[in-house]
Amino acid sequence: MIRKIKKADFDFIFNLYMHPLVNPFLLYEIMEAADFKPIFDELEQAGIIYIFEMEGKDTGMFKLIPQLHRNHHIAYLGGLAIDPNFSGKGYGETMLQQIIILAKQMGFLRIELSADVNNLRAIRLYEKLGFQKEGLLRKYTHLIKENRYVDEVMMAYLC
Repeated sequence: MIRKIKKADFDFIFNLYMHPLVNPFLLYEIMEAADFKPIFDELEQAGIIYIFEMEGKDTGMFKLIPQLHRNHHIAYLGGLAIDPNFSGKGYGETMLQQIIILAKQMGFLRIELSADVNNLRAIRLYEKLGFQKEGLLRKYTHLIKENRYVDEVMMAYLC
């Protein structure tokens, strides 16, 4: 099941974003809960972040960000993560399948995402479900604490 986040989801979202196995592949640097709270509030208010549940448990999260104007038919998929306690059980594939269904129901014709070129597990999953590589974004993400840049592959799914 997919649902939009609510205030009570703060701990789950914060802990998943800051998890050492997940954080390197997401947007935000490691930070304290008090520093993340305004970010969480903004995401909740925008209505673009979702929780994925399996068997009644919060299992993953993602952002589905509608584009505007001439790109209104496109959604950017970001912040996609499965709680490491649930990894290796096929939940990532199930979540992605449900995201594709949700995006189609919302009227999107294209879903875009970018993935760290070293995140081969995620890239393989995206390709398995029909996403195609469209280009390389060089030095796209800056990992400040490591003082290094990461290349990302741009991928898209056409609904």
